Amino acid sequence: MTDAARLDLQRRGFTGLRVVGDVHGDAAAFRHAVAGAAAESLFLLQLGDLTDYGPDSPGVLRLIFEVLDARRGRFLLGNHELKLRRALLGQRVHYAAEGLGRTLAQLRAAPDREALAERAIAEIAAAPAWLCLGTWFFVHAGWHPAMLGRPSPPEAGTERPDPVLSRAFYGQVTGRMQEDGYPERLHAWVERIPAGLTVYCGHDRRSSDGRPFVQENAAGGRAVFLDTGAGKRGHLSWIDLRF
Repeated sequence: MTDAARLDLQRRGFTGLRVVGDVHGDAAAFRHAVAGAAAESLFLLQLGDLTDYGPDSPGVLRLIFEVLDARRGRFLLGNHELKLRRALLGQRVHYAAEGLGRTLAQLRAAPDREALAERAIAEIAAAPAWLCLGTWFFVHAGWHPAMLGRPSPPEAGTERPDPVLSRAFYGQVTGRMQEDGYPERLHAWVERIPAGLTVYCGHDRRSSDGRPFVQENAAGGRAVFLDTGAGKRGHLSWIDLRF
């Protein structure tokens, strides 16, 4: 998302962005975020992990496709989108029953399951892994300095992740698993964010008070973590950024 993209959004009547964290199948909350963005003339930017865990992943997919069709927003690639696409293509995927397993069961029960699956495969293939707009940077899991010098690959959702894409999808990990079954994650990348740049991301539920978690480094770079547990007994968070 370049300065030209910002000018185009302003020309089309948008007054800013609504940046939405991980949804994880919470269609009711996502519907409020989408409706509020439309009412406030905000372009909706969802940070990835639309599906899994929550009660209505098909409903979330329908909503984001409506947003895309109306050219009122877009979503970034998260690790759950990548796994969903592989599963829908019939590839072998390891997944949790309460995660992707729940989404696949919900899709099988959906009357429009074939259309949803076909559209999801196509949109995930085309979605960006990261976007930058001035001093705002958007990515699902983790930032890397190399992202400032290169646009997201045009079909990042279909590629075998290189180290930079892996950072975008999975963050920074040690390779060890924690007792809760999740990878042990590091956040050293936050220290490399340059002064004046704010990275908006999801993936890690770091909040202890239900609000987005903000980490600032010594140079003045910031990361804002917007995953507050939607679909996992938490709630959906978003931040409005005005042009």
